[in-house]
Amino acid sequence: MQEEQFAEMEHTPHFEVNDRGQSTKMDRTQPVDTSVIQPHMRHHWIDNEDLPLLPDMQPVSTVRDSLYELIPLGPREIKLIGTPEFLRLQQVKQLGFVYRIWPGATHTRYEHSLGCYHLTVRALRALLQRGERGGLDGVAVSSIQALVVASLLHDIGHYPYSHTIEELGSPILLHERIGRTVIEKSSIADVLERDYHLSPERVADFIDPPKNRQSHPDDELLSHLLSGPLDVDKLDYLPRDARGCNVPYGGVDVSRLLGSLLVHKVDGKRSIVVTHKGVSPLHSLLHARQEMFDNIYWHHTSRAFQVMLVRAVQDALQSGQLKADQLVGLDDYSLMTLLRSEPMPQSTRALAESLTNRQPHKVVLEISRMAGRFFNRLDALFWDAERRRRVECQLGERLSVILDTEIAEHELLFDIPRPEKWEMDLNIVFEHPPVGMKPFMSWVEVTGLQPDDLARYEQHQRRIRLVVSERLRSLLTSHRDDIVLPTLEELV
Repeated sequence: MQEEQFAEMEHTPHFEVNDRGQSTKMDRTQPVDTSVIQPHMRHHWIDNEDLPLLPDMQPVSTVRDSLYELIPLGPREIKLIGTPEFLRLQQVKQLGFVYRIWPGATHTRYEHSLGCYHLTVRALRALLQRGERGGLDGVAVSSIQALVVASLLHDIGHYPYSHTIEELGSPILLHERIGRTVIEKSSIADVLERDYHLSPERVADFIDPPKNRQSHPDDELLSHLLSGPLDVDKLDYLPRDARGCNVPYGGVDVSRLLGSLLVHKVDGKRSIVVTHKGVSPLHSLLHARQEMFDNIYWHHTSRAFQVMLVRAVQDALQSGQLKADQLVGLDDYSLMTLLRSEPMPQSTRALAESLTNRQPHKVVLEISRMAGRFFNRLDALFWDAERRRRVECQLGERLSVILDTEIAEHELLFDIPRPEKWEMDLNIVFEHPPVGMKPFMSWVEVTGLQPDDLARYEQHQRRIRLVVSERLRSLLTSHRDDIVLPTLEELV
């Protein structure tokens, strides 16, 4: 492993920076530990293969991006994004069916992954520049390299159409677990081992943290840049999604936020924190996320498409015509082609046909948190996909009898959005704290905003909906209060 190696100076050029900021070569005759970041390595460092610490120091190519203009790439990154597994992401839309409502939202997981990689490099550079005052001195070089790679590969295991299929639960594995398998057992593993000299398992640990063993301490520290209250994932997808939909949400001062990062000891353990300059951008990040959920991610038509896809896959799995592992490695087009194929059950084919032809189910009933126990009983169905399907079928059967009309099993579905987490478990540091404040404080202490405040807002905005095929909409809407609602209340 690279962190266990010591490089001789005659093999690898190293530099130190003098008091005037000028770089000078160090004594070639003295062996120097290059496994961890040291002062002379912050700005000038290359490994035994003449490659820099961060790939944008000596880029060999660039990608023109809609958010960041040019994203520099090193030779190793070009190899990674050229693997079949990574190229598949060009055919997986970042926002699933949202493009059916906002036609511009056709950006992909490929673009988002490149964006996360770019922001990770920027965040690492900002931390390196802090030097001994909250920088990365003493952090393993291999941890920095592993984070850069992990940010590029963090969505490599995604199913088609965003997170939709994962709402089914077992036997569908989370995309992070699928990502581990892809990283460890595909051509990506060859690139990591041959070109980066990194363990694929170690890179996968950033994306799918192990539960039965400890990660490298520096990996654990840096992983919070990829997944946590403040991470490059959100910093990229919020403005990228907003731009794709052409809506005025998702605005975050990313440069100021990345510039406020530093490493600080919290209860004796190193942690990523922000200076007081990061408070306002973080507040914007929270509001941007909520605005995107309110207006885009929870849009009723997009959600209807999602639950139709979930039910199509669920019925195919129950019929035995589809196995969970067949979903791995598909893209948006190949999944829809599979679901429309002749061996699939009639309900699956019908729903896939409606999805292809943009014929969404329509809302006939909407339930808010103010409905109390009724809402809670319906909400519990999110975690039990089999029971949810049974209730959907039973409701359809009863309404069919009462209203004397034919209702197919797949024509009546529940839209239950996943409950979101709105915690901001982050700490703020002040070099010169205002009177009454301390040099080190929690987010809650600095802002007065409790996690419950955000959670309550989410609870009031989140709706559970009953959606039905277009042909049933008028009939069920006209009997919503006297038949549909009482019948549903009896069932749950």
